[in-house]
Amino acid sequence: MNGDGGVVPATMKRAIDAIRGSTGSLDVVVLAGSAPTSGSTTPECDTVIALAGVNSCTTWTLTSAADAGNAQLNTDVRNAEFVYFAGGDQCRYAAWKGTPLEASVESVVAKGGGSGGGSAGTHINSPIVYDACKGSVTSAEALSDPYRPTVTFTTGMFNWPAYADTINDSHFVTRDRMGRTMAFVARAIKDGLTTNGAAWGVGVEQGGGSLFIDKNGQATEYGQNAYVVLGDHQPEQAAPGKALTFSDYKIWRLTPGSTFDFKNRPTCGYYRRSVTNGTADGNLYNGTPEACGPTGGAGLHESEPNDTRGTANDATALVSPFELSGAMTSSSDRDYFKIGLTSGQTVAAQCAVPPAYDADLYFLDSSGSTLTRSVNNGPGTAESLSFTRTASGTATYYVELEAYSGSGSEAYTCTLTKR
Repeated sequence: MNGDGGVVPATMKRAIDAIRGSTGSLDVVVLAGSAPTSGSTTPECDTVIALAGVNSCTTWTLTSAADAGNAQLNTDVRNAEFVYFAGGDQCRYAAWKGTPLEASVESVVAKGGGSGGGSAGTHINSPIVYDACKGSVTSAEALSDPYRPTVTFTTGMFNWPAYADTINDSHFVTRDRMGRTMAFVARAIKDGLTTNGAAWGVGVEQGGGSLFIDKNGQATEYGQNAYVVLGDHQPEQAAPGKALTFSDYKIWRLTPGSTFDFKNRPTCGYYRRSVTNGTADGNLYNGTPEACGPTGGAGLHESEPNDTRGTANDATALVSPFELSGAMTSSSDRDYFKIGLTSGQTVAAQCAVPPAYDADLYFLDSSGSTLTRSVNNGPGTAESLSFTRTASGTATYYVELEAYSGSGSEAYTCTLTKR
């Protein structure tokens, strides 16, 4: 999902390789609601066809809802392995709800293919779509009245695996859309559009920003920042003609290279912002991540020396979820914690890092080999990863926090959940 309409080669290539398994080639269909206004008539395909692993790229421009029943169009889509929704007007895409084209796109994902897009194409790929069918809305307008006529939604169209209860937005920082996403989240909760009384806004910045989400719900950000905005309670005030009041949104800032697990959604690493009578807190796009305490087993604070696997602090007896904590007290500090996993068990780690230093997160096997890692850049930047043991039996693993730059006595906190 891209912050503007253009194809981002890095994430498109990753999607292609994930689908084809790095062998063979696949077919891509681009769906557009209007023709480009300048330059090439097929700008998305011009980029896609140059990527390794692409056999063909076909563009269909549909100007009415009736076009969604075109037999050749639906044959082309069903034969493809990836569908890309171009930028433009998401209201035109929302008009395809309930048509043969919707079913054709869903069949691509069901057979192991993918769906994505940019700008309007990003909006349509969330289960709650801000459809803009009655015009666009700014953050100030949406916060002053989240029920104004221009705030309209389409639901029940695409419901991709592990991506429930989300509302996408694009051009996020450049067009200052955090406020309107907050309003969208409040509306979704108030109107019962979600399954569990919580809603998640996902905003991607333009200029090469792209959020790649794999088949397991693991997202990786590319190019620019993205933001995940959680509302997990009813708004204090959300009614027609009244300004929004909603306290304590939880916001994750995803820097390029960082990850977010939409299947096992994190419970830490966010900062908080509120809206009071239509006015949002300042500094919406940056904040110090908070740690989330465990609700299951006890926590474990590091005990030095724990700078090697041989001296790792033992967390094998802790009950999930549990918290590991410590500090990068020197620029060369490493902290190791030992845990155990059984066959088929998944562990997810979410680490809040204080602003005094940049720490990287690694997950190692018993011999010290790195199985997965999270190495987001910047002091105070959260880290997260997940790993599933597929082998039989039980084995020992290690969680390693490593100082990348800076140091300090303020503690990091990592919440680990086993499923």
